[in-house]
Amino acid sequence: MKSSRWGVKVALPVAALAIGAAVLAILPAPVEAQTVRTIGSIERYDPAFDQLVPPGAVIEVLGEGFDWAEGPCWVKDKGYLLFSDIPPNRIMKWDPRTGISIFLERVGYTGKEPFPGEEPGTNGLALDSQGRLVCCCHGDRVIKRIEKDGTITILADRYEGKRFNSPNDLVFKSNGDLYFTDPPYGLPQREKDPGRELDWFGVYRLSPEGKVTLLTKEMTRPNGIGFSPDEKTLYVAQSDPQAAIWKAFEVLPDGTLGKSRVLFDATAWVREGRPGLPDGLAVDQAGHIWATGPGGVYCFTSEGKVLGRLNTGQRTANCKFGDDGQTLFVTADMYLCRVKTRSRGIGY
Repeated sequence: MKSSRWGVKVALPVAALAIGAAVLAILPAPVEAQTVRTIGSIERYDPAFDQLVPPGAVIEVLGEGFDWAEGPCWVKDKGYLLFSDIPPNRIMKWDPRTGISIFLERVGYTGKEPFPGEEPGTNGLALDSQGRLVCCCHGDRVIKRIEKDGTITILADRYEGKRFNSPNDLVFKSNGDLYFTDPPYGLPQREKDPGRELDWFGVYRLSPEGKVTLLTKEMTRPNGIGFSPDEKTLYVAQSDPQAAIWKAFEVLPDGTLGKSRVLFDATAWVREGRPGLPDGLAVDQAGHIWATGPGGVYCFTSEGKVLGRLNTGQRTANCKFGDDGQTLFVTADMYLCRVKTRSRGIGY
């Protein structure tokens, strides 16, 4: 989601699907070849945070010049990071050996006419158990999978015959079920769009067999999503400036959701003017939630205590662990960043 950049002008979709294309001239060369650039600061609210982010750690800039960077996803067997740049409808690649390049174009929106809204591209990205890239596609309002040969499969586009709003973020459960959120941000007129077919903004589950289940519609703007290490809790961010919260849902044995509780409420910080809203998130092996929100990335305990904040000073969209498992990649407005931590992401 693009939390508060509604005035940005969108570049029209460029040429057809292209894999591993040209390096962008506006972006820096591999960061190892030049002086490290940093932004923001790291705020420590609890001594326990020093065990997660070492003193002296910085928010390192890997690339900049993006319209609205989102959806970081580490490709472990290839050793590079993929992420979305939503307005120009591109999936980008950061490779520590070669820098930043265009990975794919025109995945989020494939229509022949120029997209009438601001956010046509892909948003959240994730790999399935076979290493295939699965994408939340705003413009086409679907979940897509990119096969090993480059062809695209539509995994889900409707619930009970009605088109999704604009799938936003996603996470796989270990059994292969895909959980995803569906707010209005990819619709040209968002919640007022005449093409909207659903009366709510839901959280859904897609089974490996293709069945879509509505799990909850109690959140006004569901966005980032992630599981606790034992998969007994599902965390969902709500990017609503009137109720800027994160919720924790009980995951029942059949995979549906039980009772929810508010993990943390950041509404007061939004009103103070900190940029951005609750958005994407990641969870480490110890159960800490790393959640983008007003002004940066917050680190919560599973009880909702704030230990520290990676203060980017930007509207910060998403974060995911990658590389050695202890590197947190962060998309913050026009920037792609990383922070070296002492935590370790799930799956490493």
